[in-house]
Amino acid sequence: MHKSDSDSAPWYRQFWLWFIIAIPLTSITYTLSAVYLFSQNSVDLVAEDYYKKGKAINLDLSKLKYADKLKLAANLSFQDSEGTLIFDKGTLSAYPPLSIIFTHRTLANKDFQQMITPDHKGVYRFKTLNAITGPWFIKLSTFENIWVLQSAINLPTNHATSLQGHRL
Repeated sequence: MHKSDSDSAPWYRQFWLWFIIAIPLTSITYTLSAVYLFSQNSVDLVAEDYYKKGKAINLDLSKLKYADKLKLAANLSFQDSEGTLIFDKGTLSAYPPLSIIFTHRTLANKDFQQMITPDHKGVYRFKTLNAITGPWFIKLSTFENIWVLQSAINLPTNHATSLQGHRL
């Protein structure tokens, strides 16, 4: 019987040995890389206190219905970093100072809130630090947070966005 060269080679020079060892090593390397990437880049889509948030949604529904009862509505338009809000005060006696909250759909660190007041014509104007882009959820209310108007918007946009109460 004649031995081939591959049979007489030492174990560490065998191709199939290294091929078989490479499969689990590659899998382990990719798994550790994925774990590292996921731990460094967390996503804020799932709330940890989902039960409390669910209870807050029910409270917000009553605030939306109250805004409808007061016949409140608003139109928001954006030009770069400048926003203009035209507010229909419905049955309110005067134009109140308002709080406008911008919540990004996926990036919680981009969320911000501004307090805005009307000019002599009842138009609310405000500026953001930077031009904002992407998908946003907007809530409008008074300082007392008695009623709420809301809407979803994808910026930039060329048309005004209607903020409404429960009819959303």
